[in-house]
Amino acid sequence: MNPIAAMIIEQATASRVMIAAAESCTGGMVAAALTDIPGSSVVLDRGFVTYSNTAKAEMLGVDPAIISHHGAVSEEVVRAMAAGALNSIAHSGSKLAVSVSGVAGPGGGSDEKPVGLVWFGIAGQAGNRLSLEAKQVIFPGDRGQIRQKAADHALQLLLDRL
Repeated sequence: MNPIAAMIIEQATASRVMIAAAESCTGGMVAAALTDIPGSSVVLDRGFVTYSNTAKAEMLGVDPAIISHHGAVSEEVVRAMAAGALNSIAHSGSKLAVSVSGVAGPGGGSDEKPVGLVWFGIAGQAGNRLSLEAKQVIFPGDRGQIRQKAADHALQLLLDRL
């Protein structure tokens, strides 16, 4: 059991915050870490694995033009993914969403977007107050290590926002 995920479930439950995750390179690892925790059904509303660009557009409402112009691994795309996941939460109170898109490798990297580059989006809404942020991290390691570090980082972002 992931201790950060346990703290997220505890704090989100106490604060009555509903959570969604929109994942690409982590393939559901964030949602899986949360659902490992007893009581997660009180706060985890939904998780999206949107590995393809089509899935990002169809499931989260990411404009295909944004993906085409900036690429799937970009600030603009993770912001749109987080916003789409946040808007999907069937809850009128406080809600929080995290998104992840990156290059896990071993192939697929470039000079501009190297293997290990992961973008994160975090969107929150309490009443009429909306916040939306994005950040990037470059993780060292192999595919499994990069994916695990990305999932852990996404969980830490959720905890920090709670």
